[in-house]
Amino acid sequence: MQIKMKKVKIVTRRRGETTETWIDVPDTGEEGWGDVAGMKYVGQRHQRIDAVEKVTGRAKYTYDMKLPGMLYGKILRSAYPRARVVRIDASKAAALPGVKAIILPDDEGAADLLRRECRYAGQEVAAVAATTLEIAEDAMNLIEVQYTELPFVVHADKALESGAAQVQDDRPNGSEPRVNEQGDINVGFAESEVTVEAGYKTEVHTHVSLETHGSIAHWENGKLTVWASTQAISATQGGLSQFFGIPNSDVRVIKDHMGGGFGSKLGPRPEYAVAALLARKAGVPVKLMLTRKEEHITTGNRPDSFQNVKIGAKKNGKLVAYRRENFGTGGIAGRASIPGQPYLYEVPNFRVEQTDVYTHGGPQTALRAPGHPQAAFAMESVMDELAAALDMDPMAVRQMNDPDETRRNMVTLGAERFGWDKRRATPGPATGIQRGMGMGAGVWGGGGGRTKAEGVIHPDGSVEIRCGTQDVGVGTKTVIAQIAAEEFGLTLDDIIVKIGDTNYPPSGGSGGSTTCASVSPAVKNTVQMARLKLFDTFASSTFGVSPHDLEAKDGKVYVKSDPSKSMTWQQAAAQLGDEPLVVQGQWVPGLSSSGVPAVQFIEVEVNTATGVVKVVRVVAVNTSGLIMNPLLWESQVNGGVLMGIGYGLYEERIMDPRAGYMVNPNLEAYRVMGAMEIPEIEVVAYNQPERGVIGIGEPPFIPTAPAIANAVYNACGARVRAIPITPDKVLAALAERREG
Repeated sequence: MQIKMKKVKIVTRRRGETTETWIDVPDTGEEGWGDVAGMKYVGQRHQRIDAVEKVTGRAKYTYDMKLPGMLYGKILRSAYPRARVVRIDASKAAALPGVKAIILPDDEGAADLLRRECRYAGQEVAAVAATTLEIAEDAMNLIEVQYTELPFVVHADKALESGAAQVQDDRPNGSEPRVNEQGDINVGFAESEVTVEAGYKTEVHTHVSLETHGSIAHWENGKLTVWASTQAISATQGGLSQFFGIPNSDVRVIKDHMGGGFGSKLGPRPEYAVAALLARKAGVPVKLMLTRKEEHITTGNRPDSFQNVKIGAKKNGKLVAYRRENFGTGGIAGRASIPGQPYLYEVPNFRVEQTDVYTHGGPQTALRAPGHPQAAFAMESVMDELAAALDMDPMAVRQMNDPDETRRNMVTLGAERFGWDKRRATPGPATGIQRGMGMGAGVWGGGGGRTKAEGVIHPDGSVEIRCGTQDVGVGTKTVIAQIAAEEFGLTLDDIIVKIGDTNYPPSGGSGGSTTCASVSPAVKNTVQMARLKLFDTFASSTFGVSPHDLEAKDGKVYVKSDPSKSMTWQQAAAQLGDEPLVVQGQWVPGLSSSGVPAVQFIEVEVNTATGVVKVVRVVAVNTSGLIMNPLLWESQVNGGVLMGIGYGLYEERIMDPRAGYMVNPNLEAYRVMGAMEIPEIEVVAYNQPERGVIGIGEPPFIPTAPAIANAVYNACGARVRAIPITPDKVLAALAERREG
């Protein structure tokens, strides 16, 4: 074999342990992605390869699927936030015609899924499977449960009060504070010439995926196949394997299309295991999809935050000291942490103290950029308040204290595109309809790793790329096709992409903005090796050169130094004879990186008579290294901005403190962005292709809410320190301003 190889070191950090592995990769003589500017597919705008399939309705989601003989599952959930099940009788449900399986807490395998000790309203108690969804619902309602109701608390601030109901048996409601400090804040505040102190609050943010959570489970010869609406097929496979005590190879997880996840579908969900238990008992497939109400109360949420912040600076705007005490609730489990240092800005003296609070609410889970939106809201708000106290431009204060050169450049670029120089120097009047401008920033990681891929070149010239990743709606399949088409000199239509199946080489979950940075290098490595191994079959014998001297472009393979020596791609593939060429590759360093800032400038319109805030215009400046497909990338930025507007203006879980239940678990009372609220959004790319691929899912969401709050203040002088910024809060802030 004439293929030149080189060794690269892969460093893996997982669960506190670091491992180093050396692997062989083809030495192509190029660094990173090569000259992207001259590429036909990578870095270029291309329509999604599954676009027609989706807009015509041919794309099948888990929600759409129906298997022969399939039953429908439902879960009976606790109506009480804290209760003990003392008696449960499912005899009436079992007698209902069409009911095929019932699972109760004491049944084999159910103890870890169905609870006799319920700690939040919505916790799983029993499950049923029937021939129709309607019969399953009727059967669920026929299960008789006798509860002993127990004391509860559902709000974080109340949970910290003396005498509050205890959530966990073995620990207090408030965790031991976690402290991170640098320098001496007492000295820092003594040296400060201007200080600002304020409290900021963000509400619990629940998941509203368009396609609710759920799966179809089917057992055959002791092996389990699950079609799941999941962001992590490999993690789901592993979780179900462990739960049922069977090998990973006996569990297959499939996900073709999915209607949103945003972090809530990253691991093996309880409803997947419940569906599998019902299917095993019934002996036929069971489909169990959650309702919108269940989606709100059981699938996890972003914790709220209460942040008391004090910041000090010199008169020239240079920060000197920062103190923050924050707490929030992740419900019955999970942390409510936010970044444990002054967010974004350099402060020589700081102290951050964080406390997690347990409440009888649904559990915390990942939700787009965990922790960062809360941190950004408080920090970017207090920076604006500090700028007002200093009588300085808020942008100038940020720029002099921001250690990130890239973000400073992005701020300058965004300000010019937005027209920041036209911003009011002081807030507008508190009457009439007023417009104002605000800005915000954020930062995110988005690195990659832990992905393998497989490339197959068939003798007829067809190409398959297989990878056990999943496309959660962002265009992963398209990016894979772009990379393969570029390396093989083919078109996107020539590439068959197979993902979303644990039968393919494994990949990580699609979360943390890590998918593109994980999958792209793995596919690049795989197709490079496949191309060179194909060339190696004929390069010397046909052209008298090494595989590295050949190029594939526009459907042909030719000698780089003499393009007249060529053959078609099909002729090249035919050299394989009767056997396809199968090559496996993996993620390699040098093609991706992590760590990206985000900047937003927002203009709002405030009706001071009604308190209604409308976002009019957004300029979103983002970077993610090498942008694989600007069309898909811009779509991700747009989506992040729109979710950020929803978080800043509308979305809020409302809990009844007397009943302990979420009172707005629907799309009528829990408001999300609608078509009429979508503003003009200008997406600006700050290109850094030399950094390789970095994710873009989370960063655009982080700065939106604080930018809105700052724009509201600029419009009418109403400083709203809690989100969502609803009309009542705006009117209250305006009343405070009028009263001086």
